Amino acid sequence: MNPYLAGIILGLVLLLSFYLTGRGLGASGAMKSVVVTTVETVAHDKAESNEFFSHYLNTGHSPMRSWLVFEILGVMVGGFISGALSGRLSLKNEHSPKISSKKRIVMAVIGGALFGFGSQFGRGCTSGAALSGMAVLSLAGFVTMVAIFGSAYVFAYFFRKNWI
Repeated sequence: MNPYLAGIILGLVLLLSFYLTGRGLGASGAMKSVVVTTVETVAHDKAESNEFFSHYLNTGHSPMRSWLVFEILGVMVGGFISGALSGRLSLKNEHSPKISSKKRIVMAVIGGALFGFGSQFGRGCTSGAALSGMAVLSLAGFVTMVAIFGSAYVFAYFFRKNWI
């Protein structure tokens, strides 16, 4: 998709999110709902006695009924439809000729895990902290965006051989 058009659409979705829900966009809350539900299913007593998990379990409804879960499901379905319509829907592992498929997968999993932990330490993911924060002119949103792109620029030098 044209990046300028995609940016405009993302801005409109963010505006609609604020208008309809009173909150901005965010993805890490959906993962939190999945984790809480999984722990509650596997170890109900432990989840009930844990301060973190019980906070999400004592709301009167399932954490999986959060609008953030439906947001992420929509992103996944939308990505699938977009890939299918553009003819890019396939199972393949794209990587640099300099690394193996296994290393590419390991690096992706490590990067995803670090991003997940970082989103919890930062009390939100890039969508929630940077985009939604900047949309309401929060200084923290701008600082977060600069930190995200700044650290990506610095670390790209060390990890670029895994992709190019």
